[in-house]
Amino acid sequence: MWTKKLVTIITEKILEDELIDQFKKLDVKGFTVTDARGEGTRGVRSAGWDQSANIRFEIVCDGLTAEKVCSYLQTNFYANYAMIVFVSNVETLRNDKF
Repeated sequence: MWTKKLVTIITEKILEDELIDQFKKLDVKGFTVTDARGEGTRGVRSAGWDQSANIRFEIVCDGLTAEKVCSYLQTNFYANYAMIVFVSNVETLRNDKF
């Protein structure tokens, strides 16, 4: 088993294409994106209407890549968009994939 970082990002759907482009520049090898809904400090977020929809990215990566992704997100989006990011340790069976 190999210890990696799981970076989970919940944010506004409007950012999806921009984030995907940037993840490639930050050497992210892959990610999963799904629709998300819920309620927080910025109100209820529904997955039913694109203007108010949220998405959830999950990225399994090494520690350096996790730091680069988190730094980029905090610097460029935290002040103006609904976004939460959390990082946890995960164990993977395929070290070469991440």
